Amino acid sequence: MSKKIKTAFVCDQCGADYPRWGGQCTSCGEWNTIKEVRLGGAERNTHAAGYAGSRSEVKLLSEVNLSQAERICSGISEFDRVLGGGIVCGSVVLIGGAPGAGKSTLLLQAIANIAARGVSVLYVSGEESLQQIAERAHRLKLPADKIMMLAETSVQRICDVLDQVKPKILVIDSIQVMHTQEAESAPGSVSQVRESASYLTQYAKKHDVSVFMVGHVTKDQSLAGPMTLSHIVDTQVMLGSTDDARFRVLRADKNRFGSVGELGFFAMDSSGLKEVKNPSAMFLNRPDKPSSGSVITVLWEGTRPLLVEIQALVTDCQYGNPRRLAVGFDQNRLAMLLAVLSRHGGVVTATDEIYANVVGGIKVTETSSDLAIVVGIVSSLRDKVIAHDTFFFGEIGLSGEIRPVANGHARLNDAAKHGFKKAVIPKSNMPKKAIEGLEIHGVSTLSEALEILSEM
Repeated sequence: MSKKIKTAFVCDQCGADYPRWGGQCTSCGEWNTIKEVRLGGAERNTHAAGYAGSRSEVKLLSEVNLSQAERICSGISEFDRVLGGGIVCGSVVLIGGAPGAGKSTLLLQAIANIAARGVSVLYVSGEESLQQIAERAHRLKLPADKIMMLAETSVQRICDVLDQVKPKILVIDSIQVMHTQEAESAPGSVSQVRESASYLTQYAKKHDVSVFMVGHVTKDQSLAGPMTLSHIVDTQVMLGSTDDARFRVLRADKNRFGSVGELGFFAMDSSGLKEVKNPSAMFLNRPDKPSSGSVITVLWEGTRPLLVEIQALVTDCQYGNPRRLAVGFDQNRLAMLLAVLSRHGGVVTATDEIYANVVGGIKVTETSSDLAIVVGIVSSLRDKVIAHDTFFFGEIGLSGEIRPVANGHARLNDAAKHGFKKAVIPKSNMPKKAIEGLEIHGVSTLSEALEILSEM
């Protein structure tokens, strides 16, 4: 006797579940988006159960094998850095980005390097034809004689091919065009993306295959599809461009095998994506003639320091309602720093328009740039030029104190390697030993930092 097939009703737009069909989704308010999804049945049990693994057994936590997961080097050090040191066997990585960012190019370069070392790889294309991918590989001068290719969109048929060729690395380009028999909605819908990603993830964990899924993005640069897609995968990385279209930045938004927020830098040219070994030099391309409002700070991105330029512009208000605009960091943070500057620095900007920008399109997510932002604003207000070989970092508290930041010594060493001669930092970050060629000023309050600025 056949088993009854279990079904559920899922909204294609937001992924909300319902016990029965309805015309309108009460979660997102859309009409005619609730579709029936099969949750089980004879077909699923006979075909997909083998990928879900054998029956689970209860184990003591002390009995779990703690051996470190094997990693595969991609041959691209910036890519491996973002992944946490290489590709973990059996992991699932979701790489997103805008059209033309270079997602497919980066993965094709990576698997070409891996296949050249004798590791079996399979590239599954659901969007481009195999001829288009072959032309790209030829244009990039990549060795293509060991890369297995497949044009397919059904995850069941893809897994059948995987059983035959048994690759170690699998690339799915892209997850939005894949479909499974378990969902009756159209490819690209919430239920199809979720079920297809879950199906492939189960296979990866069971057969120790590393899977890369290419994901599309929406207008607001977030990944298309259900939010559960980010929870299913082990690692989620985003490939975006800087203000200079030649450069690409790869950022890890989620990583179960490494640090979150790690950045990888690439330059795009006719031969593909090239690694940028010294990303700080990429953001320090300053004009020969220095100008007021320009300040250098040292950020900490992932596991390394990064020198960036912060620019500020203070101008008279023309319409009676002064604007405060921040590009590259939190707008509310700028408002708070201006309040501290007025109260504890004696610099009033209530009637001025203030614009602040992080050069290069970098998004500042830490507070170590507070001191540099305030110094840039004062520099522009007083039309005082700061020397090219001077940098600032430190967090500013509401009472005007300069708080220490993490990895201060590493930031100082990196700046010294780039030729900087003078630093203004929190007093708590003062190194125990002098750094050759670097004059360091430690400050504990905002007023002390402004005094040093006036003496420069």
